Amino acid sequence: MTFKNSTAERSTITRDTVDLEAKTGNIYQSIVAMAKRSNQISVEMKEELTQKLQEFASSTDNLEEIFENREQIEISKFYEKLPKSVAISIQELLEDKIYLRNQE
Repeated sequence: MTFKNSTAERSTITRDTVDLEAKTGNIYQSIVAMAKRSNQISVEMKEELTQKLQEFASSTDNLEEIFENREQIEISKFYEKLPKSVAISIQELLEDKIYLRNQE
């Protein structure tokens, strides 16, 4: 997916609201667009992570198997290190990668 190759910040940074407002002409429309895109990204991330973790699911829960499953831990750590969905959506808006449509 595109969020793996994102150049979005992995930590919180200060943003200039004028730049965000310039994309739509209204700061509130920009925020709504980013929020909707952020929700889409988080759903995609969750579905992909769930699919990968299903490969390691077992019908019997054995305590020894839980501690020995290093691959599952590595996958989880990888997704924890990815930028947050909000940061990705802000980066996409600033790079004009989000298609915005006004219904009026």
